[in-house]
Amino acid sequence: QVQVAESGGDSVQAGGSLRLSCTVSGSRFRHMNMGWFRQVSGKGREAVSCISPSGGLTFYADSVKGRFTISRDNDKNVVYLQMEDLKPEDTAMYYCAAPLVIRPQNCADTEPTGQGTRVTVSS
Repeated sequence: QVQVAESGGDSVQAGGSLRLSCTVSGSRFRHMNMGWFRQVSGKGREAVSCISPSGGLTFYADSVKGRFTISRDNDKNVVYLQMEDLKPEDTAMYYCAAPLVIRPQNCADTEPTGQGTRVTVSS
């Protein structure tokens, strides 16, 4: 089981920006796909963005394309999600996890193992 710690969530106004960070324990990080997922209470989990071990392959949900950027630092065991032009519909609990499969058009749904970080966007 991958041990992760998410941070960076906050309450912001629409149009604002946030950067989420996820620190991952263990020595396998640089070999793992990583991804950000979000969930609103009472709704299903959504894959927001995922990245391959080298960073050469990424996936973005249509709802965040052009606004969010995923990146990783394999020396620090951290994956980031830079979020720009935030919208109220981005309000959710954000989790990072290690999906088994990433494709340009989708990212495998993955059960979170961390506590998540909450993003609230007000209009």
